[in-house]
Amino acid sequence: MKPRDKLDSAAIDALYGLEPVFEPGGPGAGTSTDLVTVQCPYCGEAFDTAVDVSSGSFSYVEDCQVCCQPIQMDGDVDDAGRLVGFSADREG
Repeated sequence: MKPRDKLDSAAIDALYGLEPVFEPGGPGAGTSTDLVTVQCPYCGEAFDTAVDVSSGSFSYVEDCQVCCQPIQMDGDVDDAGRLVGFSADREG
């Protein structure tokens, strides 16, 4: 690739191994991903993260985007695929 070639956002994501950004109301809106605001139970900072509701209720660990501590993310999804409950707690 020539240095002056422009990359679109999908090519940049693929190049650096990044996940795509989902904007509310933008392309990809209405899919099985919801954007939630999480307040870190360690440092107290708030950040947004995308959660996949396509497989129903979920439980997983994600590191805080600010202090890198592990956060236990739990979500309840109803039969229509809507996120109806979400919690973010210290792991363990």
